[in-house]
Amino acid sequence: MTKLSLEELTNLNLLLSIDGIGPGKIKNLLTKFKSTENILSASESELIETDGINKLLAQRTKKIIKDKHKIEEETKRELDQINNLKIKITTLWDNDYPELLKNIYDPPLLLYYKGDLSELDKFSIAIVGTRNTTEYGKLQTQKISSELASQNITIVSGLARGIDSIAHSAALKSNGRTIAVIGSGLNRIYPPENKKLFEEISERGVAFSEYKPDIKAETGNFPQRNRIISGLSLGCIVVESGIPGGALLTAQFALDQNREVFAIPGNLGVKQSEGTNALIQRGNAKLIKNAEDVLVELELKLKPVIGKNIPKPKPDLNLFEEKLLNILANGQIQIDKIASLSNLSTSDCLVHLLSLEFKGLVKQLPGKVFSVI
Repeated sequence: MTKLSLEELTNLNLLLSIDGIGPGKIKNLLTKFKSTENILSASESELIETDGINKLLAQRTKKIIKDKHKIEEETKRELDQINNLKIKITTLWDNDYPELLKNIYDPPLLLYYKGDLSELDKFSIAIVGTRNTTEYGKLQTQKISSELASQNITIVSGLARGIDSIAHSAALKSNGRTIAVIGSGLNRIYPPENKKLFEEISERGVAFSEYKPDIKAETGNFPQRNRIISGLSLGCIVVESGIPGGALLTAQFALDQNREVFAIPGNLGVKQSEGTNALIQRGNAKLIKNAEDVLVELELKLKPVIGKNIPKPKPDLNLFEEKLLNILANGQIQIDKIASLSNLSTSDCLVHLLSLEFKGLVKQLPGKVFSVI
């Protein structure tokens, strides 16, 4: 179920087992040596010429060769297990590796996944939040996730209790697509009560992990998982979060990755809304009331998938502005006639028409003639 040969996966596992050499340094090595085999056969002096590789790391790389047989046996067992579980692997240099994730600072070299990859996943939005959600949080998550999924937006979340599970479930109920990124191996689903949801996501979307299938969920895995959730997405919506909270970390990753961050405002004094309100107050997230706000904000990025269905923003209008717009709906009209039809003074009409110009709804023509845009 993987395009990687036993030799290639063994070599990668060898390199990843070296203390001090992570995905970033392996990428640098591959840029220079073109293959894992060439890296492992390179001399110590050749390795040191690579950016980020000092003498100590070069020595460790040469010493690891003695463990190749042991790592190869472990890799054989891993491949057998992957095939039996119908798990697949994609690597950073594969064409099917998620395009958005490929461009973050520290993408995982290997991604284990269950389900099917899709081109539509280029148009993904993350929805994250607290495990201890309120009824308000549940309602907002269901509503926004359903509305986005119905517009062919893929919903990304972390399969955790609370907001994550609700976001995944709402997308599936809307016959939409969803992606789960988990902080354990794909054979160790956490939390265990989400096993059924995981299987449904695998059948109708995809579940990702950067961990080998039998790795258990541990506290340190979840921050790492969060960078993938944001990295797979054009934007990240935080529904509810306390301070501190894992969802706030995902939001910070999103900001670092140059993604849009959105937050649902909540009542003051409610613990679950402290994080979202703080994001908005600090200017780190845009306040949203519904899915439409997200679609409008990401219009250019989402246009290929939802096209003409993207709603236009609806600016707030006062009664006088609405009245003038209704009058101008009949065509181009000179200011004196507008004043007569509206029963307003000419000066008042000009004030409100100027406001409508600023809102992009009205334009002024020569002779103080106005029309709608």
